[in-house]
Amino acid sequence: MSDLIAIAYDDEYKAEEVRLTLIKLQKEHLIELEDAAVIVKNAEGKVKLKQAVDLTTAGAVSGGFWGLLIGTLFLSPVLGAAVGAAAGAASGALSDIGVDDNFMKSLGETLKPGSSALFVLVRKVTPDKVLDEVAPYGGTVLRTSLSKDEEAQLQEVLTSRGVSV
Repeated sequence: MSDLIAIAYDDEYKAEEVRLTLIKLQKEHLIELEDAAVIVKNAEGKVKLKQAVDLTTAGAVSGGFWGLLIGTLFLSPVLGAAVGAAAGAASGALSDIGVDDNFMKSLGETLKPGSSALFVLVRKVTPDKVLDEVAPYGGTVLRTSLSKDEEAQLQEVLTSRGVSV
């Protein structure tokens, strides 16, 4: 079971910096992420969602490959690739894995302009090592699926060791 953690930052770029740090920690096997997405609310108040994986593009590439392969078997590789890419793109656009987009966007609307938020689904984590890496960024816990005590501890680490902007 994964834990959801949403943290807000007073800077448009800080959430992306923390996401990149978490990806680096994942390569070091200190954390296992199911999903990591960033919401940015720019100075004009426009909310933009930045997913870790673009499912539409991934679906189109995968569908194009399989369509080409099947099309080759039936002597129409171009048509097969086109149909496969279209079907894959549609399937990728309709599939939603990880944190719900509508939830992220609605929470993103509550951010003040010029800020960002990081949404992560964490499968496994080595808490002490990961917290040491993300604490300097600071942040405010928006929502979690952690217990109240764990959430309070996370906020304390971010507040006491975080860099205030």
